[in-house]
Amino acid sequence: MTTLVFVDLKPNSNDKDALLEYLGSIIEDTRNYDGCQFCDVYLEDDDVGMIFVENWESKAHYDKYLAWRIETGVMEKLGGFLAAPPIIRFAEKSSV
Repeated sequence: MTTLVFVDLKPNSNDKDALLEYLGSIIEDTRNYDGCQFCDVYLEDDDVGMIFVENWESKAHYDKYLAWRIETGVMEKLGGFLAAPPIIRFAEKSSV
């Protein structure tokens, strides 16, 4: 079942530009990963955070992707740019 994923990031105030540059260097790998239907990044209007909105073929596809990102050290490097750990939420489309 298709899974919508929201990833909420709160960058360190002085690292936002560096974080955006880093994300720009890795985002296409996410978008091309097996099961990713789309991945968009939104900047909050108060300029204190960013939200990833992603659609995956299934939660299992996302879990495999996340495990790969952890294995390759991306999540550890990402953590160095953040003031708080990422918050990841999942939602499945309603039949309504």
